[in-house]
Amino acid sequence: MVMTVLEEMRIRSLGVIDDAVVELSPGFTAVTGETGAGKTMVVTSLGLLLGGRADPALVRIGAKSAVVEGRVTLAAGAPATLRAEEAGAELEDGTLLISRTVSAEGRSRAHLGGRSVPVGVLAELADDLVAVHGQTDQQGLLRPARQRKALDRYAGDAVSVPYAAYTEAYRRLRAVAAELDELTTRARERAQEADLLRFGLNEIGAVEPRAGEDTELAAEAERLGHAEALASAASVAHAAVAGNPEDPEGVDATTLVGGAGRALEAVRSHDPALAGLAERMGEISILLADVAGELAGYADNLDADPLRLAAVEERRAALTGLTRKYGQDIATVLAWAEESSARLTELEGDDERIGELTAERDALRSELSALAQALTDARTAAAALFAQAVTAELASLAMPHARVSFDIRQTESADEADGVEVDGRSVVYGPHGVDEIELLLAPHPGAQPRPIAKGASGGELSRVMLAVEVVFAGSDPVPTYLFDEVDAGVGGKAAVEVGRRLAKLATSAQVVVVTHLPQVAAFADRQLLVEKTVDGAVTRSGVTVLEGEDRVRELSRMLAGQEDSETARAHAEELLATARGAGSGG
Repeated sequence: MVMTVLEEMRIRSLGVIDDAVVELSPGFTAVTGETGAGKTMVVTSLGLLLGGRADPALVRIGAKSAVVEGRVTLAAGAPATLRAEEAGAELEDGTLLISRTVSAEGRSRAHLGGRSVPVGVLAELADDLVAVHGQTDQQGLLRPARQRKALDRYAGDAVSVPYAAYTEAYRRLRAVAAELDELTTRARERAQEADLLRFGLNEIGAVEPRAGEDTELAAEAERLGHAEALASAASVAHAAVAGNPEDPEGVDATTLVGGAGRALEAVRSHDPALAGLAERMGEISILLADVAGELAGYADNLDADPLRLAAVEERRAALTGLTRKYGQDIATVLAWAEESSARLTELEGDDERIGELTAERDALRSELSALAQALTDARTAAAALFAQAVTAELASLAMPHARVSFDIRQTESADEADGVEVDGRSVVYGPHGVDEIELLLAPHPGAQPRPIAKGASGGELSRVMLAVEVVFAGSDPVPTYLFDEVDAGVGGKAAVEVGRRLAKLATSAQVVVVTHLPQVAAFADRQLLVEKTVDGAVTRSGVTVLEGEDRVRELSRMLAGQEDSETARAHAEELLATARGAGSGG
């Protein structure tokens, strides 16, 4: 069966590395070299391949960009394989090519299987490909939040299933509580708003305006205010058009036009041109008759009643009172009334809404109580197994008397209404449950368990970290583990045991370790030496696979600082023999 393995990385113009190829073993690869030689660039390069932050300061001085390319063999059906194929990557015989370019200006590009992809896609692959651990990761393990995540990860579905349900219920409870708080704390403001709306609607309702009424009344007021002038003008116009009965000798337009029409009619048969004019003159006569009739009707119907004018002005004043408060005209006043009525209905329904939200909040809090209890029970059960497994691993790392345990506790809620009930107590709850989780270490018999931040030295913390990862490898494995000087602070027999444990981890996964300890490097299946040239660069020939005599010389240097020390050489050969005896390659 094909395993997922990071086979090779090519690094160009990154930090002190000019151009180098890092060939990795499927088992345990140790990366060694003098301080400042560029060993950590291996870790940095892998971080870039896995979607890490691109820092333009990493680009080698004088270069336009830094490039890291990786070749990974993926197992068929592995999560990383499926994600790569979803991104459009092409795999050749199960091999995936990953590339990351960082320009000196800060731009970054990523390619996956020959296809340009967002950098975030590389980050998505990271969780399924490599677990990276270094000094910063050890510091992370000191944080209770990280310890809780570690325990939850170890517990698997026993925690993840109720945790998912808890998270959703918690999210909904927060939303319900926020709305309920807003309704109750702003009750006075909302009551005041309702009173104002109610007053406005009552005021508008009392007037009962009609759409367009303000325009109609303005026109009527204008007409009533000038009734005498309008009547006089209509009478004069009517007399001019139809004649004045009181002045039989007067000449009017209807008579004159009628006479002109008759004259043309008498001769129209003699000239077609006059026939057309005669017809138009007839039309004028008809129009004059219509105008005369309308003028007479207008004068008869014109209302000059001052009482009606007063009533119109009073109505207009009432409408103006509304437009002064609620809109520029009656149309906007009516629109305000419609919107305000809907808003008032909403405000008046607050009491009912508060009751509904209160019931939902109580139901959600009850649901959270049950889910929190399930989380606590699952974590407690997993903690016992996890601590037992890590303690067993520590015994294999030269800490035979160390004991690891978990402190899982809850904080009682000062206000019972603000907590959830667990084990008959009202306790504080949060987005991750009710548990405060802390990893404790008792390094020797008689010692009281203390938080590892206080109870572990640097070397002990490194071994606890390694023990935790080895336990994870059995329950939630990833294909490749990268340790960046995770053996810091470890020496002597403990260092040998760290090397032995890393070799054991490498039987089920690929392990890459950047180390300065010869005791660790001796257990590697493959040892890579990173060394700089005289001009301070790591070139293509600067990362070499050490075998035979070359490996003995490097281990001697790591032991005594002298490659040719006979004592160091003997010790180096002894270390290699010990490693071979443990079943590791030489």
